[in-house]
Amino acid sequence: MNISFMQKLSDNWKDSLLCIGLDPDPSKMPPFIHTKGGTIYAFCKEIIDATADLVCAYKPQIAYFSANHAEDQLEQIIIYIHENYPHIPVILDAKRGDIGSTAEQYAIEAFERYKADAVTLNPYMGFDAILPFTSYTDKGVFILCRTSNSGGDEIQNLQVEGRPLYLKIAELASYWNTNKNIGLVAGATYPNELAGIRHIVDDMPILVPGIGIQGGDIGLTVKAGLLPDISGLLLNSSRAILYAGNDEDFASAARIQAQKTCEEITKAILNFKI
Repeated sequence: MNISFMQKLSDNWKDSLLCIGLDPDPSKMPPFIHTKGGTIYAFCKEIIDATADLVCAYKPQIAYFSANHAEDQLEQIIIYIHENYPHIPVILDAKRGDIGSTAEQYAIEAFERYKADAVTLNPYMGFDAILPFTSYTDKGVFILCRTSNSGGDEIQNLQVEGRPLYLKIAELASYWNTNKNIGLVAGATYPNELAGIRHIVDDMPILVPGIGIQGGDIGLTVKAGLLPDISGLLLNSSRAILYAGNDEDFASAARIQAQKTCEEITKAILNFKI
């Protein structure tokens, strides 16, 4: 029996809000790992084995794989997670967004080729570009809303009907969410905006990049977006965890950093509950 993405996520939130982004950059990997066949697969596998008990999800970024002609290793690493940690959902960070007929092919790519549990999408082309993905009712989609990069201001803060565009996106996403499998992407670097998004979308899941290298504040993020039942957020850290070490104990170093991040999240949750 297949368990839906949303069910996996709900189950995992009982133990963790941490999502680890898999952004494998060979130039940052320990030198010894390059002696192994399937360098990117080997690196990601060790990270996963070292941190699987600490996460609610993994988020491989497709560009890091495709830029290195490693799409086959992306397929293999997702299969590895499904076979060894079937309770952990995989979010393919692809940020797709195109006209309906092309979106159908991208949905097949994400959910049938790569067998991801969820995917990130760009809403710029409207609901007909989103529908092919949400039609996979057991899968999830995360729509870009208020991204963690400063350049997002140029578009996402444009005024639409007297308010910022990102709030209009949040409203549309709520309207589109008829299959209850849509979430949003909102960066930890903008906690006030995150709070405004949460107010609009009620209990929809929010994928939150920016708590690692980008310096987003975990406490403010939790205060802005956590739901009363201690759910609703996937706090994503990638490079800060992946590259915490650069020698043969890199996976152990990644685990230590992931544990520190979990401890910060737990502290923030305790403050949230006061």
